[in-house]
Amino acid sequence: MTRLDRSNCEEAFRRLDDFLDRRLSPDEMRLIEEHLEVCAWCAREFNFEASVLDGLKRRLKQVDAPADLLSKILSRLPHHEGHEGHDH
Repeated sequence: MTRLDRSNCEEAFRRLDDFLDRRLSPDEMRLIEEHLEVCAWCAREFNFEASVLDGLKRRLKQVDAPADLLSKILSRLPHHEGHEGHDH
């Protein structure tokens, strides 16, 4: 894997999704943040991806799940000891 440092756009770009999802180590998060502070191109890309994710999250919050979704999910789960015969 290519070393991540403040000047490596390719590696920073490759890790943007994990950065947005906060799935990087604290040191990696810091390096990406530092890179975004000095690289206008990567900062624009980050802002674009972040805005797309925010828009998607807002839309998903507006979608109502079907009323019977929970019962359908529970009916497909294997029954665990102590839960047989109980209505979920």
